[in-house]
Amino acid sequence: MARPSIVPIALTLDDRTGYTLWAPPWEEDGEEWQAFLGTTEGDAVGGRAMVHLFPTPAKLAAFCRTSTDHDLADHPVWPVVAGLGAPDLTPDEDHRYDFDGVYDIAAENPDRWAVEELAATVDMVSRLAECLDTTDEDDDEDQFEAVAEFAAKPEIGSLGLGVEAFVGRSGEDAWIGVGSVFDELWEDVVEELSDHLDWTGGGTATVEEYPSASEAAEQDAGRTLPEEDDEDEDDDAPAVPDRATDAAATGATAASVARGGGVRTIARGSRVTASPAAVAAAAEFWEAVGILPVEVVVPEGAGVTLRCYVEDVARFLGRDGEVFVFDTPADLARFCAGNERHDLSEIASWPEVADTDTLPLPAEQDRYDLTELSEVLAEVADGAAGLVPHRALVQPVEGVRDLAEYAGLSRVDELLAPTAPLGRAVARADRQPDTALTAPDAAQLRPAWDEIVTSVSGALVFRD
Repeated sequence: MARPSIVPIALTLDDRTGYTLWAPPWEEDGEEWQAFLGTTEGDAVGGRAMVHLFPTPAKLAAFCRTSTDHDLADHPVWPVVAGLGAPDLTPDEDHRYDFDGVYDIAAENPDRWAVEELAATVDMVSRLAECLDTTDEDDDEDQFEAVAEFAAKPEIGSLGLGVEAFVGRSGEDAWIGVGSVFDELWEDVVEELSDHLDWTGGGTATVEEYPSASEAAEQDAGRTLPEEDDEDEDDDAPAVPDRATDAAATGATAASVARGGGVRTIARGSRVTASPAAVAAAAEFWEAVGILPVEVVVPEGAGVTLRCYVEDVARFLGRDGEVFVFDTPADLARFCAGNERHDLSEIASWPEVADTDTLPLPAEQDRYDLTELSEVLAEVADGAAGLVPHRALVQPVEGVRDLAEYAGLSRVDELLAPTAPLGRAVARADRQPDTALTAPDAAQLRPAWDEIVTSVSGALVFRD
């Protein structure tokens, strides 16, 4: 996570879905860089920069193995990416950006998923425009005038504040304002971007080959084993498991600090192997009953449990301040169908949970890898400064706050207090999420975080 990374993404526009790669910001020779898989037609200044899109992850993988004439060829981890197969270049659910679907999302109620999806889409549009703008700094002409006007709207800026910005009467008005800005400017935004999207895969595909958003999701849901890839995958490609392990160690896949959400694929230690489509389908049930599956990764291992909120106070599947965690969603489901008493038994919707056949599959925002942050802080303290933004603290801290609240871990509260170093860093993550962690920051935060992980680990009871 602390190293430069390359993330597979999918873009849907005009009912076509294309796959490409994005390199989130990384630091090299004292400068920050960011790029997409593409090339520039003409001069570097004043030419037209293009992003190559491919109709399948397999075609994207084939291009990566054979082409070196593109903007990611000099990226530090490109040699690893060039050896990956289609499964590792298939975007997770959080790296799919449906430019066609924004109107439908804006028409929904502003729950956290709608707000986060719109915010992520806006962020990706801004990143594309930033990387594709080839005008000189002294040039008065703005290549992406509509994008700049759109991103500058305060209504759009409010998406970055999260769902809390859309609560109550004033929040309803703010959400209506977001929809109005999309109605007014979105078509101009995508028109500007369309001129820079190459729907031929660098000359390897035709427009007719590109699937719709629904077709792309179905294809990726079924792509679970290397032998299931389409015929474009070479038989002599490097073995996926070994290369995938290398990629995860190098930060080349989506297990990285990506587009501002700190979102990651379910990574090492996880027992959850479901496809993004299966997780999304299961989420409909769990959101409806108000009890969500959660995965926690600690040094002792990874486990899944359940969490809900009662009057805004976190409550977990457990008893007497101990959180029951299970190796797999299936193990958790079997426990839920039993008769053992616990602190969720009295929740009104628990009978539905006990009776359901829907597996408890945790979504990305409900997965808390506490060990990964420990490793990141160690790497930054050892000299990898400048590569990890403060936002990397947000999701793990969210998880430990809930666990500490349920388990009554007062020491965790002390270490996260606003006046404590870790508490100040978390507050900065809220105010300035993109500010990079420095080596002195990490060296100071690491002992406190390790103490928190130890404390939280002691509240977890791994059940058979």
